[in-house]
Amino acid sequence: MIESYTRWIIRWRYLVVLVTIALTFALASGGRFLGFSNDYRMFFGDDNPQLLAFEKMQATFNKNDNVLFVVTPKSGKVFTRETLAVIKELTEEAWQTPYSTRVDSITNHQHTTAEEDDLIVDDLVVDPYSLSDTELLQVQSIAINEPMLVHRLVSPDSRFAGVNVTVQLPGKALDEVPKTIAFARELKQSMLEKYPEVEIRLVGMAVMNNAFPEASQDDVANLYPLALGFIVLTLFILLRGLSGTIATFIMIIMSIMTAMGLAGWSGIMLSPPVMSAPIMILTMAVADAVHLLVTMRHELAIGMDKNKAIIESMRINFRPIFVTTLTTILGFLSLNFSDAPPFHDLGNIAAMGVAAAFIFTITFLPAIVSILPATGKREVAGKQMMTKFGEFVIAKQKPLLYGNAIIIVLLATMVPLNELNDQFVNYFDESIEFRRDSDYSAENLTGVYYIDYALATEESGGISEPQYLANVAEFSQYLRSQPEVIHVQTISDTFKRLNKNMHGDDPAWQRLPEERNLAAQYLLLYEMSLPYGLDLNNQIDVDKSATKISVTLQTLSSNEVIAFDDAVMQWLNENMPSIKPYNGSPTIMFAHLGKRNITSMLTGTTIALILISAVLIFFLGSLKYGVISLLPNLTPALAAFGLWGITVGEVGIGLSIVTGMTLGIVVDDTVHFLSKYLRARREKGLNAEDAVRYAFNNVGLALLVTSVVLVAGFMIMAQSHFYLNSSMGLLTSVVIMLALIIDLTLLPALLMKFASGKKGEKL
Repeated sequence: MIESYTRWIIRWRYLVVLVTIALTFALASGGRFLGFSNDYRMFFGDDNPQLLAFEKMQATFNKNDNVLFVVTPKSGKVFTRETLAVIKELTEEAWQTPYSTRVDSITNHQHTTAEEDDLIVDDLVVDPYSLSDTELLQVQSIAINEPMLVHRLVSPDSRFAGVNVTVQLPGKALDEVPKTIAFARELKQSMLEKYPEVEIRLVGMAVMNNAFPEASQDDVANLYPLALGFIVLTLFILLRGLSGTIATFIMIIMSIMTAMGLAGWSGIMLSPPVMSAPIMILTMAVADAVHLLVTMRHELAIGMDKNKAIIESMRINFRPIFVTTLTTILGFLSLNFSDAPPFHDLGNIAAMGVAAAFIFTITFLPAIVSILPATGKREVAGKQMMTKFGEFVIAKQKPLLYGNAIIIVLLATMVPLNELNDQFVNYFDESIEFRRDSDYSAENLTGVYYIDYALATEESGGISEPQYLANVAEFSQYLRSQPEVIHVQTISDTFKRLNKNMHGDDPAWQRLPEERNLAAQYLLLYEMSLPYGLDLNNQIDVDKSATKISVTLQTLSSNEVIAFDDAVMQWLNENMPSIKPYNGSPTIMFAHLGKRNITSMLTGTTIALILISAVLIFFLGSLKYGVISLLPNLTPALAAFGLWGITVGEVGIGLSIVTGMTLGIVVDDTVHFLSKYLRARREKGLNAEDAVRYAFNNVGLALLVTSVVLVAGFMIMAQSHFYLNSSMGLLTSVVIMLALIIDLTLLPALLMKFASGKKGEKL
């Protein structure tokens, strides 16, 4: 059947080439619908509990995505007339930021004072150049002693300051984030040109959103050409000619175009994880082509006609190629169980690319190879080497069997050394400006990690209740006593200040009001005095029944964030059982994501394993060989995570998908080796050792080449500036490398150890 099909392909080769190319361009046209998601919320499914809590927080209080300008005067002094003038101008200009709703700095901080019976509310700095030396010292004293400012908009040592722009992105257009950050960068540049005596850096959640596509664009510009170049060079060296190299190269490009086009037609949005799909596709698309071309070159070398060699290669390789395609697709589809939607998209696009590569391998490739001139009749490079290695494996089968077993068991014991540990700022390496500026801000001014806690009452206006305010103040003090906390923004500080103001600025009255009506009056008077855009909606809900306390944290690992939050919620439950708190923030969301993803991927990997095992047992026609095949398929990931535990010791969301994904990939070598082994046993009647020798001679080199290409492709991915991709690429490379070693040492030893039947006996 396969022979007849291949003859038909060769007969109509020109038509097949034209039709497949036309189909590729038709499917690839869907690429025009691809857009890039630049919202960190893309990592969270609609039913993610932490996302739902965060959205509840943002629905109750104003949204608080932000751009923070970190200002560093080269003089080392914020409180000079010149520096304050820069901050004031930057504050005023920042109001023009697209989608901005609020701008906060030390200059426009709404400072309150008492003037007889009146409450005076005004900018802390109105005219910097009019300030006397005494007034400058007074402004400095107020700023660094104001809990709302210090460790947030000014450093305690007065060397760093910030201008924070709150933005509310509608989420209706893809250019919202780029437009916002483009304006911020232009403003930053204009200020630097005008005031060279300061340095300015940009951080904040909106800046992080923009860093996602920028990191991906950099990868596309640098990594894709590198991967393509390496693969073309490898193929040329292996195949010793242009024809096979050109044919494979065209097929790879067609596979990628088809997959990305189908992604566009399917409405998939691009994201940093998704941008690694083309590299995955181009590395895996090579595998099928290499097996066909290597076998064809072998047949040519022994004197077979080119078209007959193509037919024979298709006959030998069609079934194993089909099975490896199916198992690889199943492995990638397991990513749909991930708790992070971008990994769903990655798995689906990669699966579509692998399917496209298979279709083009059995249609376009034999057709184009039959058209192109044969490139000599020499064996592919390196075949003798694999023959010698096969003899070594046969001679040393027992040491290899037991040696592999000992090493794998030892590495397996190291797996528990891995600790779940994500830091979302560190998703970007230090070559990315956002990462460098975030580290700078965390070290000198304020952190980018924060958690919001909402404390609700059961009645409208309940926040003015003295007991409630006392609870808020106590909670705020508890938070400030924690070593992880940098800053706490709380309404209780405002009430204390207002109470002092309304008692003639007497420091003795720096405490909470003792009467509800009085507290409510103070709050009303204060709110009426605040200018537009600087109200308290970011801290108090509309009916004044709840308040939000924002806690800025040091840069913590996911485990540390979860431990901190658990301790806080426990403290609230123990000390204020009448208050029903809830929390929400990107920090909490990312902290829980890794653990949730690992749990969900366990399900996906288990299902993939069951399906792949069923496919292998059916394909091999033997339960025994199906079970034997599981060992070289499962142990590489186990050993790789053991090595990772020894060398790195931290896993996050990017690594949680590796087992499921690689399960489908590493099966390929096992299937091809077993198919050749069983062909030798069943068709040629060879004993176990001769069958292993036959497998090494006929497929060993192809396994080596395809694995080298895969390892190289994922190692190139490991150079990504986006840590989720780089860590995933590195660990996947290790898994594939270990899988090759195991397939060429442990698998043959197992086959010879458990061989049944004599020479020529039906298996």
